[in-house]
Amino acid sequence: MTVRMELSRILIRETDDMHIVELREVDGERVFPIVIGLTEAAAIERRLMGQEPPRPLTHELLAEVIAGLGAKLEKIVITDLKKSTFFARLHLRHNGELIDIDSRPSDAIALGVAQDVPIFVAEHVLEEACRDL
Repeated sequence: MTVRMELSRILIRETDDMHIVELREVDGERVFPIVIGLTEAAAIERRLMGQEPPRPLTHELLAEVIAGLGAKLEKIVITDLKKSTFFARLHLRHNGELIDIDSRPSDAIALGVAQDVPIFVAEHVLEEACRDL
């Protein structure tokens, strides 16, 4: 079972290499953070602020490739948590076929933010992440 989540906030620490994306349960109260890199944090923040880079950066490029191939990103699913590392999948639809692609959650979120793509988290991941807080 998966739980619908939304991006609650992003914390960019200029004096630290730990940047955090916080996800919040849409129909509940659970919240959990994911530590991400500066590049992904900056990309997510830029997209949330509606800022377009003058040239496509990695996440914009990937979005253009997906669209150029006639596919659509349908959802992001955070599927697992192993040794403090989250794992995610991109669910793309192309010619009616579902394509499931491995992704880091930070890249998936950065890719999906501008397209208002829903984020889901596996229940067992959410339970474990909330237990560790």
